[in-house]
Amino acid sequence: MYDAWDSRREAVTMAALVLLDLNVKPEALADMKAWLKGELGATRAFDGCQGITVHANRADPNNLVLVESWESGEHYDKYLAWRTDRGDLAKLASMLAGEPSIRQFEIVGV
Repeated sequence: MYDAWDSRREAVTMAALVLLDLNVKPEALADMKAWLKGELGATRAFDGCQGITVHANRADPNNLVLVESWESGEHYDKYLAWRTDRGDLAKLASMLAGEPSIRQFEIVGV
């Protein structure tokens, strides 16, 4: 019984959680939502993506947080490089009021 639990926990620890925090220019909020709606299908289909959701801060609707689940940090790194190469990060940045925050987390198996 413990062997099955340990192997499951080991498999889970490979997963990565990514939080992308965006402060969108108020005048660009509708464009940002439309851009995300058009682009996130490719994200969801990208190798290693387990899911992504977009959340608006209840106190500041121009603050969006993307919660992403990836098979591993390496899968996310490949995805981010692909987005960078395509020029998508520059497009994203043009709609932001400041620098985005990208934080990566791993399951610690506790």
